[in-house]
Order: sequence, then C-alpha cells, then structure tokens
Amino acid sequence: GAQRASVDSEPIELSIREWDVLVYLLRNLGKVVRKEAIIETLCDWKTDISLNAVEVYISRLRNKLDDHGIHIRTVRGFGYLLEEPAA
Repeated sequence: GAQRASVDSEPIELSIREWDVLVYLLRNLGKVVRKEAIIETLCDWKTDISLNAVEVYISRLRNKLDDHGIHIRTVRGFGYLLEEPAA
C-alpha cells in the first residue's frame, strides 16, 4: 500500500515508510531531527531499521520532493532538517 501526498495539487506517490518519515519531518518542521529519532518513530514496523535505511528513505523523499521546492537538508553529525518552504 502506498500513501499519496500532493504539492500544489500535484500528486506524489510515497511508500508507507517514506510517508512515515515525511510525517515525522513535517511534525518537526524547521528543526534538526536525529536519524536515531527517525528510527525510533518507525520501530513499530516490527523490524530493525538501520541508519542506512533511513538514508535511503530520505534520499527517495528528496528525489520526489526537491522538484517541488521542498528540501531536506543533511546536518552533518546530527541528522536532517526539513526546511520551511520559502513563501
């Protein structure tokens, strides 16, 4: 099953895990979130999630969202920051 998000009424297909990561980033908009915190949020998936897996989901989200002006920044040594869109 996939979730559908839309930006400027343009649909974007997301996997359930990508959706969960995006929701977490949106809840923390403008704040740096640690990879470990993302893993903790996703641990109800009943599987072990690696830091590498988080990087893969972030990478996929970037590919799908960058063109729409939504940027996930890597903050080296800390985690990720979903930047507030420029008005």
